[in-house]
Amino acid sequence: MRIVIQRVKHASVTIDGKVKSAINEGYLILLGIGNADTNEDIEWLVRKVIGLRVFDDEEGVMNKSVMDIGGEILVVSQFTLMASYKKGNRPSYIRAAGHETSIPLYHAFCKSLSAALGKPVGEGEFGADMKVELLNDGPVTICMDTKNKE
Repeated sequence: MRIVIQRVKHASVTIDGKVKSAINEGYLILLGIGNADTNEDIEWLVRKVIGLRVFDDEEGVMNKSVMDIGGEILVVSQFTLMASYKKGNRPSYIRAAGHETSIPLYHAFCKSLSAALGKPVGEGEFGADMKVELLNDGPVTICMDTKNKE
């Protein structure tokens, strides 16, 4: 699994002109799911996301987690994060998991993240043409890949 975490002041997902999900301060997470991903990847990512300290403390140092600030999280599926770009100019998505794998893992990630956060997590809609809007705070953007845990 690959994620891009963006620290945001607010974010939303709109589908067909209607807002599906919206959050205030917290994280917008773009989630890419690969063929070899499992529930172990979900567990590792959830621990990392919840514990990540990138929000300012009273001295202006990035020392607080999303939990510490009572922040919110919005998760958007993003198969293009699994792109291979080694050959030519058109990316290949052969490493991206198919719907039969990705949809259950996407929902399991959101459910696990929600349980750890202690509140609902906003979601996009798998496979939909989504318009994602955000105000990146900082900007702070962190990439994580469960295949590169070191």
